[in-house]
Amino acid sequence: MNYTKQPLDYPQIITQLKSRGLLFRNETLVIQQLQIISYFRIANYLKTFEVVGSNHVYVPNSYFEDALQLYYFDKELRHILFGAIQSIEIAFRSKVIHHVALAHGAFWFTDSSIAVRQNCFRENLDQIKKELKRSKEEFIQEHFQKYTSPDVPPVWKTLEITSFGLLSKLFCNIDDNRLKKKIARDFNLPQHLCLESWIKSFVALRNCIAHHARVWNRRYPQQPQISGNFRGLWINTSHVRTNKLYAIICCLAYMQDNIHPQNTFKQQIKDLLSRYGNVNLHQMGFPRNWQNEPFWI
Repeated sequence: MNYTKQPLDYPQIITQLKSRGLLFRNETLVIQQLQIISYFRIANYLKTFEVVGSNHVYVPNSYFEDALQLYYFDKELRHILFGAIQSIEIAFRSKVIHHVALAHGAFWFTDSSIAVRQNCFRENLDQIKKELKRSKEEFIQEHFQKYTSPDVPPVWKTLEITSFGLLSKLFCNIDDNRLKKKIARDFNLPQHLCLESWIKSFVALRNCIAHHARVWNRRYPQQPQISGNFRGLWINTSHVRTNKLYAIICCLAYMQDNIHPQNTFKQQIKDLLSRYGNVNLHQMGFPRNWQNEPFWI
């Protein structure tokens, strides 16, 4: 099938949406918003108001401005989540650098004998060298100016410039479960498999945020492990869907409480939800009476 749709000007977009049953409170304001936010980006939020199974037909009393409000809610939510992920990434990076270097040396990421999967080891090392080559960090450039061997800087320099995704892959491929469990315990988690699943879910969420993608009602393929004997205060997991955002938010909050006990992450989430009272929390995976759990009080 050939794609035959033609570009539409802003008034034409409004006319088309009206023909599908969508309502508008202020068309002038809508056009102003479409000039700074592409229609196709907002369309992701408009889908929430479509009749299920229809061809872009909207349920009665659906307003464009309601979808726009969802967009701005999602934007603020991404900002809060990114701050928490940034904090966790830095702490995780620090612990991996410290513990693994003490156990396996300054260049452990070049040692294939401590890798679980050799193909992943080679891919990770190739990616590390690519990131080192394009790095503009002064401490990396100064290292290469001063030292010629080995052909990579030590882990405390190298891992500071690798991506969160690559850091996650390196950690998961370490064949020293006792050491990984030690790092997990540093975050008050029961075992390393739990930490691995959490870090993977954070990386997936961070990638969505980095591309300004919708996060509030998305289904996430990387699901955190939320059952187990947690030492810290934790949620009732019996009705929590691990492929929805609520589960990841709880994991972020748990780690934030461990890294920065005086953090305001939970309060920021509660304040945001109170300001956007029309947001469907079920689509985010929030269970009933979540706010009454000791974890959130």
